[in-house]
Amino acid sequence: MDMTTRPGTAPALTRLDGSPVRVLVVDDEANLAELLSMALRYEGWEVRTAGTGMGAVRAAREFEPDAVALDMMLPDFDGMEVLRRMRADNPNVPVLFLTAKDAVEDRVAGLTAGGDDYVTKPFSLEEVVARLRALMRRTVVSTEESDSLLVVGDLTMDEDSHEVTRAGDQINLTATEFELLRYLMRNPKRVLSKAQILDRVWNYDFGGQANVVELYISYLRKKIDVGRDSMIHTMRGVGYVLKPAAGA
Repeated sequence: MDMTTRPGTAPALTRLDGSPVRVLVVDDEANLAELLSMALRYEGWEVRTAGTGMGAVRAAREFEPDAVALDMMLPDFDGMEVLRRMRADNPNVPVLFLTAKDAVEDRVAGLTAGGDDYVTKPFSLEEVVARLRALMRRTVVSTEESDSLLVVGDLTMDEDSHEVTRAGDQINLTATEFELLRYLMRNPKRVLSKAQILDRVWNYDFGGQANVVELYISYLRKKIDVGRDSMIHTMRGVGYVLKPAAGA
């Protein structure tokens, strides 16, 4: 695995109090966990490791990570169960699954279970760092310039505070739901294909397995549209579009 990273090529990430972001690395392969930890510390991030599912859940509660790199296969229970228990304590922590499996179905399964991204072994350490950075940019503070407030009809998104409201009602989103909605709100009234959404939100495709897009669109609809005039519309055979609700 490649340990090469290039300092200075990406803006620094910090927590709200200005301290380094925290990443929890969960893998029962001690050598791999150490190599990945070294790469993340090289970025200036604070890192903690765990080699079991129980240890991961305990560490997540104590360490309060900003992101988790989580192996799917652990000696006591699998990554899906770890994810479920961690999300019970912190529903919004971004999770990057690490696995030796490379089937498209496994990638989709990891994401539909609630993971935010997925890399397969063997992977380059630089790729893991880049993916974790992309996930954390959705939930922590970056030193780059602030983005503007996004407003579509009665739907508002503050990209700095990550607050989303519709008609004044607060809407709580996961990191991936937030990124998907941000992409839709940055392109109002524009029909976006599943391929475009996969490329923008997940940064790679699934060999045509775009049902993950349908799944997350359904998640958003339940939070954005239920009980209100619809804003997210399906253009059959084409994609999806976000438009102000009638009268908004």
